[in-house]
Amino acid sequence: MKHSLIFMLFLTVISISCDEKNEPIAVSNNGTNYNEDPPAENLSYLALGDSYTIGERVEISERFPVQLAERLQLMAYDLRDAEIMARTGWSTGQLLQAVADENPQGPYSLVSLLIGVNDQYRGLDISEYRQEFRQMLQKAIRLAGNNPKNVIVLSIPDYSVTPFASGADTARIARDIDTFNAANYDETKYLSANYFDITGISRKAKFNPELIAIDGLHPSGKMYSEWVDLILPKANEILQSQTKK
Repeated sequence: MKHSLIFMLFLTVISISCDEKNEPIAVSNNGTNYNEDPPAENLSYLALGDSYTIGERVEISERFPVQLAERLQLMAYDLRDAEIMARTGWSTGQLLQAVADENPQGPYSLVSLLIGVNDQYRGLDISEYRQEFRQMLQKAIRLAGNNPKNVIVLSIPDYSVTPFASGADTARIARDIDTFNAANYDETKYLSANYFDITGISRKAKFNPELIAIDGLHPSGKMYSEWVDLILPKANEILQSQTKK
């Protein structure tokens, strides 16, 4: 009981203490162009999510959307500033509301979506998550020019392997994460968007503390780099398809 209370209290403190990083932001990225073909202008990238997208407890340059944008720029894409709409603690329903309130203007060349860990943590019903995730993915597709092939969905990382979760029922957390990921996988495939399983990468943190940020909970910049390694070929393919004459 004591460990459980500390676990819940610490998560609340993290959510409250990082307001300056929790606001939806636009991140400026600069890179050097090396493409063989002339790059198309005004390519754009929108990253939607929660603490895993805002990059809780890592430097701005280490956030996975920033790393992805910079690596695409090094491939010579004339990519505008990466827009990040994410906040620590957001559930899928809260992200849906934020998108409605902020009303980002597409079409974006590339949209990424990673959401659901807070639905699981709060014990929300899986059917509710599935419904709201479907709605969120539909919004992401519309923002990507109504083209699901321009959307990348990332699975929910498994925080059960982190030091932060050591006092909790880690086996239950892992099972829940798998259940929620099964739902978002089904919805992603049904709507024909791209899906990447980064949960396996997150579970490597059990044996490699360098993959965890200083709070003992969120991914480090090094783990985010591994995510980018995984999704970069598809992101390149998406932008390449939009630059061909």
